Amino acid sequence: MPQPTHNRKPLGYACYIGVTLRVKLGVMNLTQKLSAMGIVLPTVSGPFGAYVPAKRVGDLVYVAGQLPMKDGKLMASGQVPSKCSVEDAKQAARQCVINALAAAASVTPLDQITGVARAGAFVSSDTSFTAQPQVANGASEFLLELFGEPGKHVRASVGVNTLPLDAAVEVEFIFTLGGR
Repeated sequence: MPQPTHNRKPLGYACYIGVTLRVKLGVMNLTQKLSAMGIVLPTVSGPFGAYVPAKRVGDLVYVAGQLPMKDGKLMASGQVPSKCSVEDAKQAARQCVINALAAAASVTPLDQITGVARAGAFVSSDTSFTAQPQVANGASEFLLELFGEPGKHVRASVGVNTLPLDAAVEVEFIFTLGGR
């Protein structure tokens, strides 16, 4: 089979015994990406008050603050860095993304989520701790891994003296739907 003569780069080639085949490399949707990473979304917990875990408004899904719960247990607790290391808090922020996707999936099909508009990270912090953005990067970097360019978002990273259940971190999100 002859090589293409157009100037575009091919999507992919496979060679078998002197035969070249053009193969379209597919793009994975969010469900497939999570599955490939071995991630199963948990059951949505809460709400623990007079609110809902997620709410769809037009092409946006607002997700209430998520704690780093995994297998029914808090992953990281206490103030950073005296009771919880920055690295453990960063991993906990990543788990908050997983929990937020589960909450979002309760109001819209998961594969309709195409990006992230905003993340707000609250970090239980010692009084002299000022590296809250490092902790929030646990969520932000994972969002970029999942969504690529549409995962870029605005963000706040705020230090607080305590969080519900003595969690080390809590993160809220606004996800985008469709082609936004």
